[in-house]
Amino acid sequence: MTEEEYIQERLEDQINWYSKKSQINQKNFKICRIIEIISAAIIPFLAGFPTFPCYSLLIGGLGVLIAVTASVSSLYKFQEHWIEYRTTCETLKHDKYLYQTKCAPYESEDAFYHLVRRVESLISKENTQWSRNAEKSNPT
Repeated sequence: MTEEEYIQERLEDQINWYSKKSQINQKNFKICRIIEIISAAIIPFLAGFPTFPCYSLLIGGLGVLIAVTASVSSLYKFQEHWIEYRTTCETLKHDKYLYQTKCAPYESEDAFYHLVRRVESLISKENTQWSRNAEKSNPT
């Protein structure tokens, strides 16, 4: 694989993947939090109107919605993945720019070798961490 092929097919591909996954997890996390916040804010408001039709069911339903949304967010670890993926994406970009500008540690003749080792190490670390988290979430 040539230097240009590696940067385009591997490094850029991974930067794009981590960026997209970070955005998806950020969006899901924020949606869950907004649902929780709005539902929690409505409950005390409704408590002031005990004659409101279906009052008890609505307040109970909002409580269930808060519990389910918080549980889903916790189960899928949207916030943690958002931060992890964003960090990995930005680290890959940082190394790419250091390499392209021939800044340390990529100023030597074997700079491409060091870039590949660093990129593959970051990706491997992220995959290993994901695997460990998946095992913790799903013990058998």
